[in-house]
Amino acid sequence: MDLPDFPWDSLAPAKERASSFVSPDPAQGEGIVDLSVGTPVDSTPEVVQTALREAADAPGYPQTWGTPDLREGIAQWFARRRGAPGVDPAGVLPTVGSKELVAWLPTLLGLTAGDTVAFPRVAYPTYDVGARIAGATPFAADATTAFGPTTPASAPKLLWLNTPSNPTGKVLGVEHLAKVVAWARERGVVVASDECYAELDWRTEEARGEGYEALPTTPSILDPRVTGGSHEGLLAVYSTSKQSNLAGYRAAFVAGDPALVGRLLEVRKHAGMIVPWPVQRALLAAVGDDAHVAAQREIYRARREVLRPALEGFGLRIDDSEAGLYLWASAGEPSRVTVDRLAQRGILVAPGDFYGAAGEQHVRVALTATDQRIAMSAARLAA
Repeated sequence: MDLPDFPWDSLAPAKERASSFVSPDPAQGEGIVDLSVGTPVDSTPEVVQTALREAADAPGYPQTWGTPDLREGIAQWFARRRGAPGVDPAGVLPTVGSKELVAWLPTLLGLTAGDTVAFPRVAYPTYDVGARIAGATPFAADATTAFGPTTPASAPKLLWLNTPSNPTGKVLGVEHLAKVVAWARERGVVVASDECYAELDWRTEEARGEGYEALPTTPSILDPRVTGGSHEGLLAVYSTSKQSNLAGYRAAFVAGDPALVGRLLEVRKHAGMIVPWPVQRALLAAVGDDAHVAAQREIYRARREVLRPALEGFGLRIDDSEAGLYLWASAGEPSRVTVDRLAQRGILVAPGDFYGAAGEQHVRVALTATDQRIAMSAARLAA
């Protein structure tokens, strides 16, 4: 299997440099401020912890498909939060985190050598890895025109979208999504949309566009304005890791076309790919409670308002970054140069080349550090 090297291993020298940071200024603190990985640092909400504790006595095997109330709860969440009221609970499936589903989706759909998996040119590396695990061909493209005059025989079998994007934070609008869906259906292409950062939307009402400002999250591939009322050939992937600080729970789900979800379910039953019962109960609590999500969003908003001007003052330009947990920043130089300059200030960020050659002059800066560490970062950047 031809897999790329694990990219984070290459950050070891920069991490060591950042870890040795010392300043006489107490406001700057000492040691590393790690903004390279988007791992939550705030507490898991009590409503979720309570659900987990109450489900701790779990001697039997859980349902691979998830309980009916969990699937119904996720369908209601799509209607309430995502503007997608038509999600069929039969087309909902809990997954062991979203990365697992991203990595294995081509295989679960039966793709193999000779098939193509397409994804954005600047993208989460696991889309590429998932294609390689299946033996399919990975293909990076930002527009359907990149495939040329495709026919059903020459089109990709699976097309990944990522909105809001990791790492760029770019949001795809309803009109754009609708055009992609129409193109894919003409050619029999499955469209999977990774929407894990949808609850962290930083756009103004004006930027969202007329008619969409009331939507509490970014648009979904399952929005009826996108789908025309049918979820055929469409899958939305979502995780509660970011909205609910549940990265350690591995609590996520895929939803959309019941026929496609049924195919995934059959393979997952045989393979034992099951979300544990206590985690299923925690997931239901997470999607049923909007208050903790709103509170966490405001925490990230405050950190963003500290970090963004500090990065700009350091000479970085912030591009896109309309939603999500990251700031996509550029100094107009190779990303590794920027990484090293920030490491000298004790700040570790992710180089844009992790996400494809098109990201080579950017760095991804996470908002996932404590308020104190974010304030330290701003002080170091201003020094």
